[in-house]
Amino acid sequence: MANELDTALKNIATTLAQYVKDASIMQVETRYVEIGEGSPVDFEKARPVARTLIKLDGDSETVLPMRKNETGATVVDTELFDLHQQNVTTAIEYRARILNALLSSLSSRG
Repeated sequence: MANELDTALKNIATTLAQYVKDASIMQVETRYVEIGEGSPVDFEKARPVARTLIKLDGDSETVLPMRKNETGATVVDTELFDLHQQNVTTAIEYRARILNALLSSLSSRG
């Protein structure tokens, strides 16, 4: 019985360690595909327009969608950035819910 408990605890610890490693860097990438009349959409050819990396320690990096305006100045494409920011917010909330569920599950065992 004790051997089975030790094995179960080791499996849980291994799973937890892998999840923490996987969750240590979260990448959110917003991509686009061109659509045309009558031609099928090939999602494999989607191209990135924005990317955010968020580390578990709080460090982050964002690559913004930029374009040239009428005067030739480089400006943020606000529509694409807003869409990307919604994706980032959703990913952060999801990761927080998963981590909270994991912590609740572990604390209920102790």
